[in-house]
Formats: sequence, C-alpha cells, structure tokens
Amino acid sequence: MTLWQKAVGYIRRALSLTNPDGWLPDGGRSNAGETVSESSVLGLSAGWACVNLIAGTIGSLPLMVYRTNAAGDRAPAKDHPLYRVLHDSPNADQTALDFWEGAAASLELKGNALAEIERAEGGRVIAITPVAWDVVAVRRDQDGVLVYSWGGRTRAQGDVLHIRGFGGAPEGGMSTLAYGRHTFGLAQAVEKVAGVTFANGIRPSGVLKFKEWLKADQRDAAKERLETAFRGAMDAGKPLVLEGGVEWTPLTMNLADAQLLQSRGLSIEDICRYFGVPPIMIGHGEKTSSWGTGVQEVTQGFVKYTLRRRLKRIEQALEKQLLTAADRAAGVRIEFSLEGLLRGDSAARSSFYQSALTNGWMTINEVRALENLAPVEGGAVPRMQSQNTPITAVPGPRAAPALPAPGGDA
Repeated sequence: MTLWQKAVGYIRRALSLTNPDGWLPDGGRSNAGETVSESSVLGLSAGWACVNLIAGTIGSLPLMVYRTNAAGDRAPAKDHPLYRVLHDSPNADQTALDFWEGAAASLELKGNALAEIERAEGGRVIAITPVAWDVVAVRRDQDGVLVYSWGGRTRAQGDVLHIRGFGGAPEGGMSTLAYGRHTFGLAQAVEKVAGVTFANGIRPSGVLKFKEWLKADQRDAAKERLETAFRGAMDAGKPLVLEGGVEWTPLTMNLADAQLLQSRGLSIEDICRYFGVPPIMIGHGEKTSSWGTGVQEVTQGFVKYTLRRRLKRIEQALEKQLLTAADRAAGVRIEFSLEGLLRGDSAARSSFYQSALTNGWMTINEVRALENLAPVEGGAVPRMQSQNTPITAVPGPRAAPALPAPGGDA
C-alpha cells in the first residue's frame, strides 16, 4: 500500500466515510503474503463449510411473529404485516431462506448485514432488500443520527435494517475477514504449497549427475526434457531413461517430512475457532468421536453457544428497528422457531412432543400443526396427567359391601 493510499484511508476513517472494523488493513494482506478476501476465505474448504453451516442453519429456521394478549395467551400473529415479510418473502426476488442465509453469511464474514426497508403509506413495512456491506459508508450527521450512503444514495437510520455482528458498535460490528486475515492467509499459503507440491509430483526434485561440464544450452535442454516428461502427479513414478553415463539421484521429501497434512489440520481448527464451529460438524473428526452421544453433545453445544447468540442478535435487531410502539404495547414479538432443528431427529422430536402434551403446555392440534397434519376434534384442549394428585384430593376408601347373613338369601 502506497503512502497516498494510507493517507486517503486515514482521512476516510477519520470522517467516518467507511466502517473501520469492516475495512481490511493493508488491503487484506496477511503475514503469509496472501491477500484475504471474501472469495478467498470461501475458497478454503473449512471457511466454506463453517459459513455454510451457520448461515444455512439460521436461514432454514422459521422466523415467526408472535402476539401475546392480556390473558397471556401467545399465538403466531399471521395477520401482522411483518409476518409475511419475515416468514415468507422479504422482497420480490428472494424467499425467506435466501434472504436470511445471505444475511447470516454477511454477519459471519463482514460482521454486518444490511437491508433497505421499503414502506407503504402509513409506515407499514412491505419489503426488506439486502445491500452489500462493502459498498456502504456509515456516518453520523450533525444531529448524531446514523446515515447510510451507497450508490450515490443516502438513507436515514429509520430506512435501513442494520444487524450488527460481534462488537455491536453503532457504526458496525467487527469484521471476521479483518481480524482473522492472518489465520486465513496462512491457510491459503498452506493450500498453495500443497498444490505446488502435488503439481511437481510429490517428490519435488532430483539430481542429474554428468561426468563432464555442460554447456548452457545442454543444461537447459536436460532440465526442460525432465520437467516436460515427468512433472505432475499423473507422471510420478514413470521410468526415467538416461544415457551417456548420466546418473539420477532423487531427493525424496514426502508429505510427512513437509508436515503438510499437519499444517492443513491446524489451519482447519483455527478457522473453526474463528467461527465457533466444532470441527466434527464440518467433517474434521480426527480428534472427536463421530458416533454415539459425543456428536449429540457437540450439536447441543453448537446450538447453545454458537447459534443462540446469533439468533438473539437478529431477533433484537428486528424488534428494535421494525416494530412500532403500538406493536410492542400489543405484545408483538419476533423470534426464530428452534423446533425446526428437531425435524431431522425423530427421537428428539417425539420426546419433545410427549413432554409438551403430558405437561399441558401444548395441545394435540398444535403438535399436529408442527407435523403438517390436520387438526382433530377436541384437539384444541390442553391436557395433563393426573398421577401426581395430592393425597388430600384422593377419594377415601369405600365401605365394603355387607355380606349376607348365614342361611339368609343370597
């Protein structure tokens, strides 16, 4: 980076014309000499798997709008204008999964997700359209209100949905690309070294011994012939024909000597650490059992410690920026439905439903609705088991019937 570029960058940050946390220092250049960008991180298998896992899981969860009445009864508010926008189709081009998966991916990589809010007359939200964080400049105006600018357009804070990632600063969250560029750059460098090593045929070189000194053209011809005929993984192991007293001495260096596999494994674990994803969940299971209760515990930990705060971050941003004062007074809330995570686990789903029905906090029809089944008559009444009835409420022993007197009528 030139001195002029550094000066311009400093001035832009001082004037809040760009987000300091989203800005990639030194143009994304890492200590390993690799340039880090969104595409280069996703080009790493571990980076792609981590972002895909988190964003795909969040995008697949139903985003619900609920309403709680004065009696404390809570139900999906399907008549609320935001329900269709958040649950079904945020804009004319995207499904809910498309939109929230993209927003979650932007949060993971850039620390921010942005969307332009489109309102109808009266302020009703009718669409939210994503905006790439890279092209947005955030600043405060003279009144201290945040202003967003992109593509020659300026939008006030109330017209933009801004979901901030880790850090939570008003101007924007912290960029994973910026803070993790050295880790990602090292992983890119290791991948490049491995690729070059394989391209050169695993064993990188050898020595041709000539009895006499070669002329420059002879030396170049011998080198070119050797590289042309035997370079590359497909040509490794082919026989080498030598003549004129020339001897071939290989210089062997296998993968274990170069520690490429170990370096790649450490890079995968470092990338997983940045995204908070257990390595076993992206197929890196050398040190973790892939069977039994181990995976169940890992999955529960992923939901509790990785997904939960991300979901909460999105929910609170939506409630703060999209709900009106009247909505809050009416008990309107926006939440992801985590029951969607149980769809692939029939045993866990069955246990969940059994607890709900037994303890009376769900009805039969509510369970059937989650399973896409039609309601049944009488299924809207909550039921509870009564085996824990207090002793005082148990009817007393009944008197035994009188036995007929001996010799009397039966």
